[in-house]
Amino acid sequence: MSKKIKIAVTGGIGSGKSLFADFFIHKGFTVLKADDISKSILEKDESVKELIEKYFGKESYHNDGTPNKKYIAQKIFNSDENLSIINSILHPPTIDRINKLMNKELQKKDLVFCEAALIYEADMARYFDYVVLVTADKSIRIKRIMERDKTSESEVSARMEKQLSEEKKKELADFVIENNGTQDELIKKCNFFLILFNSLTK
Repeated sequence: MSKKIKIAVTGGIGSGKSLFADFFIHKGFTVLKADDISKSILEKDESVKELIEKYFGKESYHNDGTPNKKYIAQKIFNSDENLSIINSILHPPTIDRINKLMNKELQKKDLVFCEAALIYEADMARYFDYVVLVTADKSIRIKRIMERDKTSESEVSARMEKQLSEEKKKELADFVIENNGTQDELIKKCNFFLILFNSLTK
C-alpha cells in the first residue's frame, strides 16, 4: 500500500518557490496555493469580514463587498501589531481549508503539495510530512522582485524583513533548493525532486 505524502513548498519573495510549485502542477499534481485560499477567505467569509471591519474599519471593504486591498495593505505595512491581528484572523481558517483540501485530495492521489510563503511564521509545518525551501541569495531575490513588481530596493527589503530569515528557514526545512541560477537549472532540480517525491510514496 502506497504512503500518502503532504509536501509544503516555501521560500521568501523572489526565491522562485512559485516556479518550483508550478513545475509539479504541469506534471499533473495538485498544488494548493495558500495565498489564493487566503484571498478567497478574505473575500467570501462573512465572519472574517466582520473581524476585519471591527479592527480596521468599514473602509476595509468596498461597497460591492470586495476587499479594499490597498487600504488593508496600508494598515498593516508599517504596523507589526496590525499585521499580527490580520494574521490571527486569516491564518486559522486558511490552515483549516488547506487541511480539508489536502485530505480530500489524498483520497485520490498519493502526493499533494501546498505552496505557502509563511509555513513557519503561521506554524503550518506540523501539518506536512516534508517542507521544501526554495532559496536564493538576497541580492538576486531583490533584483527579481524589483524587475517583477517595478518597485524600489527599499520597498523589497522592507517586505523581506516581515518574513523569517532564510538562515532560520534553512535550519527548519527538510529539503533546501538553491535557486541562484537560470530557470533551466531550477527545472533540472525539479526533475530530481519529482523522482525523489514519487519514491517517498512507495
